[in-house]
Amino acid sequence: MARGIYISATTSSSGKSLISLGLADVLHRHADKIGFFRPITETANLDEDPIVRMVASAFELPATRARAGMTRTESRELIVSGQTDEIYSRSLEVFESIAEECDVVIVEGTDLTGHDFAVEFDLNARLANHLGCHVVGVVNAHGLTVDEAVDAIDVARSSFYDEKVSLLSMIVNRANVSEAAALQEKARPGLHNRKVYVIPEIEEIVNPTVGEIASTLDAQLIAGAPLLDREVKHVLVAAMNVGYFLERLRDEAFIITPADRSDILTTAIATSRTPSFPATSGILLTGPRPVEDSVLPLLAEAPFPVFTSVEDTYTSAHKVWDVRGDLSSGQPRKVAAALGQWYKSIDEAELLERMHLPAPTTMTPLRFLHGLIERARKAQQRIVLPEGEDVRILEAAEIIHRRGICELVILGDLKQVRELSNQHGFDLSGIEIIDPSKSEHLENFAQEYARLRAHKGVSIEQARERMLERSYFGTMMVHLGLANGMVSGAAHTTANTIRPSLEFIKTRPGVKIVSSVFLMLLEDRVLVYGDCAVNPEPNAEQLADIAVASAATARQFGVEPRVAMLSYSTGASGSGGAVDDVRAATELVRDLAPDLAVDGPIQYDAAVDASIGASKLPGSSVAGQATVFVFPDLNTGNNTYKAVQQSAGAVAVGPILQGLNKAVNDLSRGCTVEDIVNTVAITAIQAQES
Repeated sequence: MARGIYISATTSSSGKSLISLGLADVLHRHADKIGFFRPITETANLDEDPIVRMVASAFELPATRARAGMTRTESRELIVSGQTDEIYSRSLEVFESIAEECDVVIVEGTDLTGHDFAVEFDLNARLANHLGCHVVGVVNAHGLTVDEAVDAIDVARSSFYDEKVSLLSMIVNRANVSEAAALQEKARPGLHNRKVYVIPEIEEIVNPTVGEIASTLDAQLIAGAPLLDREVKHVLVAAMNVGYFLERLRDEAFIITPADRSDILTTAIATSRTPSFPATSGILLTGPRPVEDSVLPLLAEAPFPVFTSVEDTYTSAHKVWDVRGDLSSGQPRKVAAALGQWYKSIDEAELLERMHLPAPTTMTPLRFLHGLIERARKAQQRIVLPEGEDVRILEAAEIIHRRGICELVILGDLKQVRELSNQHGFDLSGIEIIDPSKSEHLENFAQEYARLRAHKGVSIEQARERMLERSYFGTMMVHLGLANGMVSGAAHTTANTIRPSLEFIKTRPGVKIVSSVFLMLLEDRVLVYGDCAVNPEPNAEQLADIAVASAATARQFGVEPRVAMLSYSTGASGSGGAVDDVRAATELVRDLAPDLAVDGPIQYDAAVDASIGASKLPGSSVAGQATVFVFPDLNTGNNTYKAVQQSAGAVAVGPILQGLNKAVNDLSRGCTVEDIVNTVAITAIQAQES
């Protein structure tokens, strides 16, 4: 029977959906299958619950494992008519149908928005007991002093005990940022001496996005860049002269101004295109007057969205001030900020110990990727990204920073990076940005490069010029310990990324060549493909080197290596130069790593299918159960990984470079933001272990 974790708020606006998201992220990596259930939803349609949608999307849960039970209206009618037991019965029915498919089900209780909080608190407690769930109690500390919050924890805990629920944990959410540490110190552990967790208010969640404001006001988008996910940090009513407006302008301000104030409009557009001025997140033009025709062409080029509303400025401003950010939108930047703070505030190991969850038996792509992020977060390495003028890099950097995956350094022209981040609404605060041409390290880097390459006749002048190339500058940061790893290649070739590393980072002792692997994430397991990106026609000695390195990489990422040396024939059935090279390479691997399970030459079908493997290569410890596949050449490997990726729906993570003394990785020029985030996480893990 699946375990159930019931998240129960003690007051309204507790932000318990953050707790749902954080728990789901933890449990998804420690259980085979999770489910999510909201017994009562605020929406009129069960299929449109935003929290259910957010969790289902984030963790790829099918509809059968992420559901709402009944609407708020239905539950009220049942309570009023004295049929509360019907709520329990229907909820239990849905919960059990979800639990049949899961190892653990997260249940998010009601929002306590009814008129009688006591009745609703009691309803949640009874639901938790009927569903057989452990309870995580959530206390809202917003607006409370430390002492008031401590008292609120004690009162809530006592109330849960009175209801005889199985209280797993108390979590305080939305605490004052400056007082969170003091609250954590003073919070009393209760009867079972269980730690109380304190999560501070997260500005990125509380602050609304431009899209949330526009939706609430039913404002119409008329011009500008449709960047609706931009965070609104300030609201500015602009009914003053331009000079006073500029004095009050702040970064990511949402400006509210009458539609006929063309001076404010033009000034906002000009300042957003000037790096030394704050960026505007959006503008709302108020009142019934139309925008002047002469201004419309300029508005079309605005680097932020421009909206109109027929309501007056005063009414619109009050409505905007009342809009609060909502995690349930599933906006990636809010989710990233929420998970980042969750892992700063929660002791995952301690919380899991209370749950006593069984170990998962399968490895899905999503769980593997979530596991990568968590390992990188624990490593807390410093990774340099040399391609600061690529929009994908900046978007990924913001997500990485918000989630607390690692420390970042971005290389680029400060003005261009600022313009791009303003244009796309990225928040890069807290991320170091270095312009190599203006860096205090430039001369030292050049001197070091000239010293390292003196045997090649490199002069100090040539070294200075070379260090202006960002891939070289970034690699030198890694070489000298100013960064732990580097990720490049979104806008450059693989050679551009690898060449500097080969020149002065060099390969590890005993490694003859730099090679690569792809982690192929199938539906229920992870396979390792090498080398599909670097070496075109490796000889027998190089194939052996690739095999040993690939096995080591497999272990590094939790895959027990069983190495298949691939060829077009299996065992002794074929002959020819290519097969002979693979046969020789297999023997070299056995000499280099006697304890490694390896076999070859072997065909792919015999390597993955147990019955075929038993037929073609009986008695092999690899046939039918291979996890690491070494391809005979780049042509075969590159085409195979892409065929499996496209035809089998596998997620290909990589290429991951191996064999270097330091962690450097290459991106595909067609990479997505998610690819960049994953590669940075992989690099951080490699950096910690190198």
